[in-house]
Amino acid sequence: MATIEAQDLRERIGRFRVLIMGRANAGKTTILQKVCNTTDQPEIYDTQGNKVRIDTAMIESSIKRGNHNITNEMVFKSDPTFTNNTVK
Repeated sequence: MATIEAQDLRERIGRFRVLIMGRANAGKTTILQKVCNTTDQPEIYDTQGNKVRIDTAMIESSIKRGNHNITNEMVFKSDPTFTNNTVK
C-alpha cells in the first residue's frame, strides 16, 4: 500500500475542515492555534466568504449551550489551508 506524503496530500485537497467541540474556555481555539502554529486570533467568515464582524450578540449567543452555527469558518492568516469550526 502506497503512503501519501503530507505535502502531497495538502496539494491534492487544498483545504482541511476541522470541527472541535467542547465546553466554553476548554482550550478549543488554543488547540487550533497549535495546529496552525500561530498565536493570532482567527478571522471568521460566513458561507459566502464574507468576513463576519463579531458583535456582542454573537459573543452572548456563543456563551450559551445548545445549537450553534458551524457553517461559519475560523481561519488563521498564518495557515489558511485549515478551516476551523468550534462548538461550545
